[in-house]
Amino acid sequence: MVHAEGPRSEGVTSASGIDRTLAALADPTRRSVIELLRKRPRRAGELAAALKLSAPRMSQHLRVLRRSGLVEGGGLDEDARVRVYRLRPKALAGLRRWLAEVEQFWGAELDAFKEHAERRQPGRRR
Repeated sequence: MVHAEGPRSEGVTSASGIDRTLAALADPTRRSVIELLRKRPRRAGELAAALKLSAPRMSQHLRVLRRSGLVEGGGLDEDARVRVYRLRPKALAGLRRWLAEVEQFWGAELDAFKEHAERRQPGRRR
């Protein structure tokens, strides 16, 4: 669930931080925004045009991405009224750590299962 208060100081490795990240990434349009921002920072209008969305709809998606901590928007030095959005790579670090822990768990489980299966004698049922 995406919470209205935005990213908390508890960090992206907390359950609620991961929940916000996954909820934000669950939407295909927001994943497309992430893909576009992976290439370079962009204005909201550029993102909306690239994805053929209205400005209000893009604003809603950007709000969710900002609250999740995946994206930040800031003004340009030459014109503070223009907001440019960019990725916050640190926001994905917590998700990567969590996924590594899950992968490690299942790797260990599969190794144990393989060891068990290899110990079992052929043709003998338990």
